[in-house]
Amino acid sequence: MTTRRRHIAHLHLHTALTETQYGDVIELMSDVTPHVQPVPPDAVQLDLTSALRYFDLSPYDMVQTAMIRLKLFYGIDSSAGLAGNRMLAAMAADASAPGDTTWVPVERAAEWLYPRPVTALPGIGRATASTLSRYGLHTIGQITDLPAATLQRLLGVGQARLLAERARGHDPRPVVPAEPATHLSADLVLDRDCLDPAQQHRAVLGLAEQVGLRLRGEHQVAGRLALTVRYADRSSTTRTRTLPEPTSHSPALAAHALGLLNALGLQRARVRAFAVRADALLPEGKASRQLSMDPGEERARAAEAAADRARRRFGPGAIRPAALAD
Repeated sequence: MTTRRRHIAHLHLHTALTETQYGDVIELMSDVTPHVQPVPPDAVQLDLTSALRYFDLSPYDMVQTAMIRLKLFYGIDSSAGLAGNRMLAAMAADASAPGDTTWVPVERAAEWLYPRPVTALPGIGRATASTLSRYGLHTIGQITDLPAATLQRLLGVGQARLLAERARGHDPRPVVPAEPATHLSADLVLDRDCLDPAQQHRAVLGLAEQVGLRLRGEHQVAGRLALTVRYADRSSTTRTRTLPEPTSHSPALAAHALGLLNALGLQRARVRAFAVRADALLPEGKASRQLSMDPGEERARAAEAAADRARRRFGPGAIRPAALAD
């Protein structure tokens, strides 16, 4: 049995944030992956492992997507580290210039660590660094080359073992979210201003389909839906609708999202981005659904379940509504 390789990203935010703004960043990142750990006051860590298959992106492209979202939605510049565990990702982020990403693949971790200073390792304080320096130990590579017994005589058994593990790039800590996500959303930033109602309709339909797929994948239903439209002048409009009953059924979500879009009466508005957000989430087992006498609805839900199984096996683009086909 093989263990799935983890992909952890550490994003360092190069902007002073209030507590509210930092909370907004955590919420924005939770739309990329539900596994988000705050590292206040100016960083956040993401476990991208489960998100890669859903978005069908490489780990590096996934990090770039997160950084672009921070810049587009909140004007926040960031640098990032990408690695197989939290410690290496944080160290890689510290080594990255603003706007850059340092990726340390598992197979290159030892090589990347070897020449770096011992003080780059987390937990190395001034006293420990001074002790190591007195014996000519200045780099991580020198620590890994040192016999374990020698390091233990210098630092003591417990500290020496911990330092040796970190010097070899080992960190078993998982990314632990601060709290469960209270919403799910999907957004689309357009390449250019969009004035075409048909294209706007298609964009919102696609976002509602994404939200429905994610809700069903996490066995949740939504009781409220919101549509945000951002314009070329950076202003935005948000409309919210409480659903008649909690649902994760994509056609129902699409119908309500398109209803919100039509109610805006955009006409010739120059639209740059859309976001569809599902709120008031409940576990699907705790939500009641009104019985329907329409056999067509049950067939639609059965077809949707079959399509979800195909997407889980072949990727999210395997099956899509005809209106979204290329």
